[in-house]
Amino acid sequence: MLAKDIKRGSIVVYDGAPCMIESVTVQSPSARGGSTFYKYRARNLGTKQKVDIVLRGGESLDEADFQRREVKFMYSDADHFHFLDQTDYNQYSMPKEDVQDESQYFTEELEGMFALIYNDECIGLQLPLTVALKIAACDPGIKGASATARTKPATLETGLIVQVPEYLTEGETIKIDTRTGQYLSRA
Repeated sequence: MLAKDIKRGSIVVYDGAPCMIESVTVQSPSARGGSTFYKYRARNLGTKQKVDIVLRGGESLDEADFQRREVKFMYSDADHFHFLDQTDYNQYSMPKEDVQDESQYFTEELEGMFALIYNDECIGLQLPLTVALKIAACDPGIKGASATARTKPATLETGLIVQVPEYLTEGETIKIDTRTGQYLSRA
């Protein structure tokens, strides 16, 4: 896969391990004959460590040979989250510390979540870009509040705390960006 074709969310092989690209920065040349640099921030899916990758325009990385399987969150126990494959009904377990960031968005109704299977082992999860969550607790809405930039903290059904516009009330469903953890809109 050429450097210019690698996008956010792509999974490539770097140093013999699968890495998911989290961000891409393109540095254009400032002089004639200079080459474009592509800088990637990736996460090694085996060790969960961040990796910085720099490639020139003509260089490439191999695409990782893995499967994306649609899964649903089933339940959690003391140290694992458990997921059910939607096509062949296999169950996958992931340690809580490995999916700590993603767990703030898990609900039983969550659609579009994928398990990343590498060598018959679940090595990571890919969440949808947005999720709809219900506001469990927040300060009451202010009568006459307009859609201004003023915000207030709201606790969502999963325990995640986000800043929302002050006109929203408890019980409303809102969309959250899973990449940044920020409020997007009402659902």
